[in-house]
Amino acid sequence: MAKSLIIVESPAKIKTLKNFLGADFMIEASMGHVRDLPKSKLGVEVENSFEPQYVSIPERKDVIKKLKAAAGKADIVYLASDPDREGEAIAWHLREALNLDNARRIQFNEITKTAVLEALKNAHDINIDLVNAQQARRVLDRLVGYKLSPLLWRKVKRNLSAGRVQSVSVRLICDREREILAFVPVEYWSITATLTPKDKLHLFDAKLFSRNGEKLEIHNGKEADELLSALEGADYIVKNIRKNEKKRNPSPPFITSTLQQEASRKFNFGARRTMTVAQQLYEGIEIGEAGAVGLITYMRTDSTRVAKEAQDEAREYITKQYGASYMPENARQLAQKKGAQDAHEAIRPTSVFRHPDEIKHFLSGDQYGLYRLIWQRFMASQMSQAVFDVVSMDIEAKGLLFRATGSTVKFQGFMKVYTEGKDDDKLVADEELPPLPPLKEGQQLDLKELKPDQHFTEPPPRFSEATLVRALEEKGIGRPSTYAAIISTIQDRKYVEIMERKFYPTELGFIVTDQLVKHFPVIMDAEFTAGVETKLDNVEEGKLDWVKLLSEFYGPFEKDLEAAQENMERVKIEPKESDQVCPNCGKKMLIREGKFGEFLGCAGYPECKTTAPLTKPIDVKCPLCGEGDIVEKMSKKRKVFYSCNRYPECAWVSWNKPTNKKCPKCNSLLGERRFRGKLSGYKCTNPECDYVKFRGKAEEGEEAQAEPTASAEK
Repeated sequence: MAKSLIIVESPAKIKTLKNFLGADFMIEASMGHVRDLPKSKLGVEVENSFEPQYVSIPERKDVIKKLKAAAGKADIVYLASDPDREGEAIAWHLREALNLDNARRIQFNEITKTAVLEALKNAHDINIDLVNAQQARRVLDRLVGYKLSPLLWRKVKRNLSAGRVQSVSVRLICDREREILAFVPVEYWSITATLTPKDKLHLFDAKLFSRNGEKLEIHNGKEADELLSALEGADYIVKNIRKNEKKRNPSPPFITSTLQQEASRKFNFGARRTMTVAQQLYEGIEIGEAGAVGLITYMRTDSTRVAKEAQDEAREYITKQYGASYMPENARQLAQKKGAQDAHEAIRPTSVFRHPDEIKHFLSGDQYGLYRLIWQRFMASQMSQAVFDVVSMDIEAKGLLFRATGSTVKFQGFMKVYTEGKDDDKLVADEELPPLPPLKEGQQLDLKELKPDQHFTEPPPRFSEATLVRALEEKGIGRPSTYAAIISTIQDRKYVEIMERKFYPTELGFIVTDQLVKHFPVIMDAEFTAGVETKLDNVEEGKLDWVKLLSEFYGPFEKDLEAAQENMERVKIEPKESDQVCPNCGKKMLIREGKFGEFLGCAGYPECKTTAPLTKPIDVKCPLCGEGDIVEKMSKKRKVFYSCNRYPECAWVSWNKPTNKKCPKCNSLLGERRFRGKLSGYKCTNPECDYVKFRGKAEEGEEAQAEPTASAEK
């Protein structure tokens, strides 16, 4: 009996789908894209049609062979790639690469039995408008990247890249840094009175606010001293009291960008780490006897829409768990942000009855933290408003008015479950201030302290990952699903670096940005980049021809490119001094850039041609000789490894970053193992010892990296 074949993107979904689909379905994974533009050339016909010249991805050769064999045994093939623009293109490429004439497209926003069976029932043709939107985006990025990057190689330095979105992102960081550098602080002062009722000690602060009905500004210490003198011996009388009730709505359920922002605020997760963990939760986690279960809905979305079934489930849970007062009379309907794609729901748990604490022991630390955050945010979004009693009062002293504000929580509402984090801890809303004592108008207060404080206006803050994501989203630059890759790329290219969780542009970032702004002002304009995203949305909706979009872009771009090739001046980046001196002539060793990356070269070049590998000490003693220090090095294939700084006298070497932890089997040093950039466990650095320790389920199955020999590239 012939079976149906379902092709998904990730093998991690297979186990979850097999958990409830049964023996009538074969399930295979494409491992993402199976075709793409060639790496060795532009791969786009730019004269007229802009037709992409797709080739099979070499690494997918065996995958395609396996999928063709499976498709030959199936009576129908369901293409179940991710439910977005990129997923639609993957489905189309699979149909073309496998020569399928029996293929149907299915999409599910969550990997649950109900959602998948519903998707099978509603199988449809591939949406060619979505495919064309993805093709337009892919070709645009290829044109910009493959045309601008070689120009930067010739004019600035090797191994640089430019991109339609990444370059504008770097510009935002550079522009912000220049604002900070150009900022001139302005002095101002404040005066705070610490007061209490006479009959009962209850200290509270009031800020000097106005004089003679006009807001008071204190510009310097002299003015502050004059005011302090004027207030000597003053009586502090409550002038008037204002009471009002404030209500606060819960935040909407997560979309991709807000999930990245909140995970950055609360867990210090980078955007890539957040998306990696969210992908695991979406594709499925083994939950005891239940087997592999998809815990959240699709995590690449910019819609806050929630299915009625999910709202009903949440309202049932809220009523049972917290009481009817915590549930609004009507299900909360959230307004969509302008330009949002409404194909998918917001990010939410697939079942609110799967409480995070009940399944915690099945999850890694990252998975539990992110799932709990998603669960709490969704539940809070369906709950009643929080209500505060806010009291504000003016206190008069010798014609000067002080103002104090305080609040008490009247009803917790959604805050019983969750409150959103902040990017700036200094910003405090009126309803978050501590309560004031009960007072009456005309009541006299005791002054405990009158404190002047000097302040200076501050420059705009540097971007964190959270605030950069927010800025990109607000300006319409890129799509939330691309932010993790953008942030990773601009760091890999050394255009920016992160220090104390803030982005700082490097000298190289400034140089490249300035060159691109000067010669390609249109591409480097945030509004233009946002406009391209809008046009891509129009292609997706069938309102704009994708070839026309590319044609309108490429004509002006080609002219700018020709002018830049002639007029862009070559920039020489001076090498930086290191803390080492040349062993042959005693001059400083400089950090230079070569074909295989950075290295140390003598400042006396060309008279002195001494070079040495660039090494970074990691504060670990060599376990072999006991005299040398372990340093980080880069091989000619640009792969990091670790060796003794006494090489060649000592030949100790390892791919894994050694720590000061000892192996319990052989007492050698343990080396760090990393999976997708995250510490996943430890492996013994002794090549004759097989000790490996994993830290969590997410890393299980990762193959151990082979140890290099003592003759590995230095």
